[in-house]
Amino acid sequence: MLSQRALAYLNEVVRRGSLRRAAAQLDVDASAISRQLRALEEELGVALCERHGGGMRATQAGHLLVQHYHAQRSAEEAVLSQLMALQGLARGEVRIAVGEGFIADLISAPLDAFMKAFEGIDIEIRMAGVNEAISLVKDMEVDLALLYAPPVDPTLHCHVETRQPLDLIVPPGHPLLDLSRPVTLRDLESWPLGLMDNPFGMRQMVNLVAQQERVHLEARLHTNSVAVLKNFVRSGIGVTFMPELTVIDEIERGEIHALPLAYPVMSDARAQIVSRRGRELTVAARTCVAHLHRGMRFFHADAPRLARRPG
Repeated sequence: MLSQRALAYLNEVVRRGSLRRAAAQLDVDASAISRQLRALEEELGVALCERHGGGMRATQAGHLLVQHYHAQRSAEEAVLSQLMALQGLARGEVRIAVGEGFIADLISAPLDAFMKAFEGIDIEIRMAGVNEAISLVKDMEVDLALLYAPPVDPTLHCHVETRQPLDLIVPPGHPLLDLSRPVTLRDLESWPLGLMDNPFGMRQMVNLVAQQERVHLEARLHTNSVAVLKNFVRSGIGVTFMPELTVIDEIERGEIHALPLAYPVMSDARAQIVSRRGRELTVAARTCVAHLHRGMRFFHADAPRLARRPG
């Protein structure tokens, strides 16, 4: 029987990249971690970690054991949640990584309804860009992630996917509203532009198209805040890129307008609810996925303008 303590220590060393950082996180002596790992290596007759650039990284055998440790943890959580479900007990915790662009949709009604319907289930929300959110899922720091325009990743399992094009958003009366065709990046050269920072799915998609079109986008505003970009546009200072549903309330109030962009990759952008592939979700997490699918506009259906499109 493999030592669960040794597996937990190995997982933390691999995750943190060094014995020292793992020890600080676990609040134990580094020598205790070293002894446990050495004993596990002697038991298995194989090296589990190797020194690299002042830190530690897993060998192939080490990666296999970390995956085994994660699988054990998730299976145990799932079984315990199923046992509670058999007793009619809706209890547990669901940890979700969420990009800021989803927050208004999540908080407006679905989260409140879920917490009232399942008073025994606690929710932890962690704000994260798409790259960080994917890492949190892979490291099992969260159960689920709500992602916009994520890269293809075989280690993720997609539970829900909808089509949410990346649009250009502009203030009322902006000259670009007079265009009779989708907007191109070159149309933006005369207007102050705001952009999300690089870790966010919206920005990564813009970078991809700009590189393909050989267009240099000169942003006047860089930020990691969707709220800042909304105010940047609403105040008439400039324009930016966002999915329609991120600014749907502002659109309905006439404070912002959304314009389609001329690039298939932007028109085909997706929103997803994902978990780590191979990880069995708890009853609480599965219940949460189903609730978000029904209750969040981002995941209940494709973008409103796609439904309005003729044909």
